[in-house]
Amino acid sequence: MSRQSSFPCRGLCSTRLHFTRRGFTLVEILVVLGIIAILLALILPVLNCGDGRSVQCINRIKNIGLALHNYANEYGAFPPAYTVDADGKPLHSWRTLMLPYLDYRELYETIDLTKPWNDPANAQAASANLAIFQCPLAELDPHQTTYLAVTTPTSFLRLTQTRGFGDIKDDPHETLLVIDAPAKNAVHWMAPYDAGEQVVFELTDKSDLQHSGEIIAVFADGTVRAISPNMPEAELRRLISIAGDEVQNTAGRVRQ
Repeated sequence: MSRQSSFPCRGLCSTRLHFTRRGFTLVEILVVLGIIAILLALILPVLNCGDGRSVQCINRIKNIGLALHNYANEYGAFPPAYTVDADGKPLHSWRTLMLPYLDYRELYETIDLTKPWNDPANAQAASANLAIFQCPLAELDPHQTTYLAVTTPTSFLRLTQTRGFGDIKDDPHETLLVIDAPAKNAVHWMAPYDAGEQVVFELTDKSDLQHSGEIIAVFADGTVRAISPNMPEAELRRLISIAGDEVQNTAGRVRQ
């Protein structure tokens, strides 16, 4: 008896449910649009991306850090800041050595590594415009880059010698590898020039930084973070040293 009476109930219930369905009212739609507008207003300033260019920069420098690690995985050590000939004359930047790990192997194979980067034999490669080495926020010649390795006497990358990851005595998460330097320090992407002590210690909020009030950097462990250009010198020295714990730590910690 109870089963028979349940059939018409199910039909009636479904009918009632069918007729009670309705679309969104104008008020509900306006509320949803208002919430979306508020979320966008909150998100966009945080990104500060200028049409996504800041995000592109972060992605590019992160890929460069990954390429350095892939190079180290293959050769057992990180590359020197630049290669040299038998007389010690600089030839090619570490950026050139990264080409096969950045999907530019064909370009890399056209380069004569035994001759300087600006030798006529390498003119074709030198004329290549590689977006991977450019911060989209920097107004530069298409051959230039502001992605410079930190090459100080205590830094991880050495000028002419390779270095193993195990050489880092400090926390790799706190050891600078590559920075997005001010536009005035830009170099040709193939050139064997980077950020020595003079460049590093001139980094201030008054510099022509691509990212307002901060410097985008990749650390030895491959992470990418923004650092303040106003940190105390002692703290900056700690970040550019592979034995940073030996430098007394002060205020101005790296911002996560």
